[in-house]
Amino acid sequence: MRSLKLNLIPGDGIGVDVIKEGRRILGRIAELDGNIKFIFNELPWSCEYYLKHGYMMPADGLKILEDCDAILLGAVGFPSVPDHISLRELLLPIRCSFDQYVNLRPVKLLPGLKSTLKKEKIDFVVVRENSEGEYCGRGRFESEGTENEKAIQEAVFTKHGTERIIQYAFEYALKNKLKSLISATKSNALNYSMVFWDKIFNGQKAKYPGIQSKSVHVDALAGLFIMKPEEIEVVVASNLFGDILTDLGSAMLGSIGLSPSANINPERHYPSMFEPIHGSAPDIAGKGIANPIGTIWAIVMMLEHLELKDQALLLMNAMTAVLADGKIRTPDIGGKSSTSEVVDEIICKMMK
Repeated sequence: MRSLKLNLIPGDGIGVDVIKEGRRILGRIAELDGNIKFIFNELPWSCEYYLKHGYMMPADGLKILEDCDAILLGAVGFPSVPDHISLRELLLPIRCSFDQYVNLRPVKLLPGLKSTLKKEKIDFVVVRENSEGEYCGRGRFESEGTENEKAIQEAVFTKHGTERIIQYAFEYALKNKLKSLISATKSNALNYSMVFWDKIFNGQKAKYPGIQSKSVHVDALAGLFIMKPEEIEVVVASNLFGDILTDLGSAMLGSIGLSPSANINPERHYPSMFEPIHGSAPDIAGKGIANPIGTIWAIVMMLEHLELKDQALLLMNAMTAVLADGKIRTPDIGGKSSTSEVVDEIICKMMK
């Protein structure tokens, strides 16, 4: 019997709803396998927790989180708590402290779904730098309250950080037998950070002659997402560019509730974290209509990371079959089913 400890952070809004269903899925996977056991440790850290205690997680939160095989996150954010607090007091400390420098986000049109672009083939992955760059958190306010008031936001790109994320993207392409890779840049305007990024990219590019690779300005790349997504296989991007592009990618699939995200420490020195990319959507929280697909797909990625490939394939095939059938789906993708009904049907498919 292999025991795996999972730290769960349901968070806010529909995060609570989808993690509840994700836990049910994992429980059934363990039952069907018989040789694995998931030990769940559910943590209450959220904006609601912040309003009660004055902090998003306790002082020893990272030590508590580190003791696990993987972390599953629902969603974080609530209108009464500024976004920069929920982000910088929970999500970013986890990503940076656990050196989860790879943010892996697949953008794939699954069977039975209709793209908002009326495209038939959308299947690529964005490899986003996840630990520095534009989200490093450095900067300052100056001359506050005067006519000269200004804000200075810094971005930090290191050779080590930039090199390893670009190398990861190339290695991902090789491992998955993909032939092309695009680097998102904006070196015509960002004459330090993106010129530096391009220099590192070109150095890495020379090591992978078998992969067709090029730099594309991020605004032109956004257009390519819309006009010719079938030409894209792998995109590597900085923290900010990757964040924006992947939300665009999810919207291309028909709903932001569909896409997963993996925050990975490839060396496995620390646990990795898996989550849907949708927000907390407090307007539909507790109504039982949140789309669980992003969370279930994130669980597939988590199972793959935990080297449970058969279980990951079983779940992915069941989820895909339910979407392809089209009878059971949540309102955001044209259905009338509840969150639980979608999960019930996926579990049913897993058992066949």
